[in-house]
Parts: sequence; C-alpha cells; structure tokens
Amino acid sequence: MMRMLNAMKKADEHLSVLRSYIAKSKHSDCNGKGIYVYDLPEKFNRGLFAKCNEMLTGLDYCMYFTNDAMGEPLTELGKGWYNTHQYSLEPIFHSRILNHPCRVHNVEDAKVFYVPHYGGLDVLRWHFKNVSNDLKDTLTNELLEWLELQSSWKRNSGRDHVFVLGKVSWDFRRGENKTWGTRLLELPGLHEPLKLLIERHPWKINEVGVPHPTYFHPSSDQEILALQAELKRVQRVNLISFAGASRKAPESIRSILIEQCTSASDKCKFFDCRNLACLSPVPVINLFRESEFCLQPPGDSPTRKSLFDSLVAGCIPVVFYPFTAHYQYPWHLPEDHRRYSVYIDQEEVKSSKVNVVKMLVKITWEEREEIRKYIIDELMPRLVYSDPRAKLEMFEDAFDISVNSLVERATKI
Repeated sequence: MMRMLNAMKKADEHLSVLRSYIAKSKHSDCNGKGIYVYDLPEKFNRGLFAKCNEMLTGLDYCMYFTNDAMGEPLTELGKGWYNTHQYSLEPIFHSRILNHPCRVHNVEDAKVFYVPHYGGLDVLRWHFKNVSNDLKDTLTNELLEWLELQSSWKRNSGRDHVFVLGKVSWDFRRGENKTWGTRLLELPGLHEPLKLLIERHPWKINEVGVPHPTYFHPSSDQEILALQAELKRVQRVNLISFAGASRKAPESIRSILIEQCTSASDKCKFFDCRNLACLSPVPVINLFRESEFCLQPPGDSPTRKSLFDSLVAGCIPVVFYPFTAHYQYPWHLPEDHRRYSVYIDQEEVKSSKVNVVKMLVKITWEEREEIRKYIIDELMPRLVYSDPRAKLEMFEDAFDISVNSLVERATKI
C-alpha cells in the first residue's frame, strides 16, 4: 500500500508540471511559435502502409489508412463518423500538423520540432511474428542515427523535439530477455524529447497521454454542435452497459463485472466482445449512446479506447483503476475526475465489498445530468481529432490542445 501511495504521489508531481504547460487560450498568432516538421525518409512513416495487409494475421489493416487514416465513413452513425483504428494516432496527427498555420520550413524559425515516425505501426507489424529483436529494432536504430546527423537535433540534444506514438509506453520499452515491442523509449539518445502517447508511463516526466482516436472526426463546428444536440435528446434506455470480454489475468475484475452485470440484466446490458465482435463500431457506439454509465475496467493495459468512445457518446465512464484516466491525460481531462467519471476502486470489487450495479443505482438523476452536461458541452469537443481539412473556430479539438501545449512547454523550458 505504501509503495502505491508513493508511486501516486510521484505521478501527481509530474502531472502538476505537465498541467503547467496547458495553453490558457488558442494561440492567435505564430510569432516565435514555429513548428518544424522533419521530412523523414518514408520508411519511417507512410512507407509502413505498404504492407498494411500483412500487419496482423487475419486483419486487412489497409482499410484503416484511407481518408487520412480516419478510415471508411460510418454513414449509419451520421456525418463525421469513420471506422478509425485504435492505433491510428500517428498518421492522423501527421496529416494535421502538415497543415498547421504555425508550421515553418526553416529550422531557425522553429520552437518545436516534430519527428513524424510511426513507431506504433513499426511495433504493430512485428506482433505475434517469430522474428529477432534485432530486426524489430532496425528502424528505431536507423531513426536515431538519422536524427543525430541533424544540426537542429544536436542544438538542444532533442529537448525541443516531440514524438507522437500511437501505442502504449510499454510497447516501446522491451525488457531484457523479452520479445514484445521495441526499445525505442529505452535508447539513451531518445530520453530528452517529449513523447505524446495514447498511454503514458506514469513516472516519466517526458511522456504525456493524449486521447485515443475515436470514431468521430468533425469537419466543422456545426458537426460538433449537431452531435451535442443529439446526445442531449437521445433516450438512454440502459442504466449501465459494459462492452468487453473477460481476461485470464488474475488481477482482472472483468469476470466479476460481467457476472454482476448479467445478474441484473434489467439495469445492465452486457455486450460480449469475444470473437472480434467489437471491431464493428456501430453497435458499440449505439450501446454507449443508449446508456447512462459505461463500465471501463483495464484491459491489456490500464487505458482503454473505449473510455473515449463512451465520453464522445455522452456515456459517463465508470473507472476502476486511477491509471486508466486520472494519471494519464493532463492536457485533455480535468484534474478533478469526478467532473466526468465515477471512480470505484477495483480492489473493493475484487473483495466483494462493492456491487457495482447497486452502487450506480444510488446515483441520482440530477447528479448524472450534471456530469453528462459537462461531458457533452465542455469535454467532448476536446477529445476528438477533427478532419484534417476542418477549420474549427468555436472549438479546440484534441490536436489543437496538444499542439498549443507543446508550444507553451517549449516556450517555458
């Protein structure tokens, strides 16, 4: 217990520093705020698309790289919805930053240097393949060699550089005698740059969690306003829902949640994600739209794309582990997690001290409405990555907040 408290204290200290970089307002001009995008050889980014049909056995990944990696349109859900893969952050971010108004083409004018390396896709292509660790690390080593030749890298040892990585931190921290992932974030030469990831290492000050890509990519302020109006009038016929599957890991509470949910089927709807059922976004999003609370236990790692899918659908996430959200996203989620979620300690669920359904039933309609109003009106626009061609004026999306905070950090340090 003491070890966990010390760990959380350290995580709090880091988050406090990271929150100090949040830009107070949208930058109205780019004076002294230039962003330089390296023109890396394509093998480090879009060249990885070439074998998209071979990345994962049994899944043709190519359909996810269409429309600037937003994927194919989901017309059943309305305008702005796409079948976006959970690991598509890198090409989505790359497409957006190429058109950023503060982009500069002279390194001397730059405050921030963006390295468009698709490290997550590099990791993904080796999952479940019997290849050597040396082969898995080939692109990572070549990238560091390339960067070390750049005078702009040498100038500040990479401290003013940023990587955007579309997988979790642990996938880039392969341990000794392990085979999963690459060594990208363990290389001494890459300790200094800032990394934006869908899941940060809680005790690494140079890592910031940013939202998983959701299925909604608005092309205008009007599309965001239309979704907000729709989410306010939709009938939420389920008090609770859980879209997921059990896990064999002994620490997982998923089996307990499934049992509690199915035992109270009049209040809780379980959507079984076995056999890849949740790869189809439409039924999952419709379930979230029709639910008051969405259960979000950890999966293969603490964070879940599903947490952001539920928020974008106006469903209040129920979080069971503080590193699922509260210690992950300092620029995009408020410090007070009670504003957007319900927290139930997973240890109390394991020890049968808490029945989740019975606990959630006690939350009043007024309390639910207050949380949901904040989610829909304030939070949802900040969590989506808009269409690269969009020109938002009323709202800042997840990309805007990330880039503005990057520039603020670069200015301060």
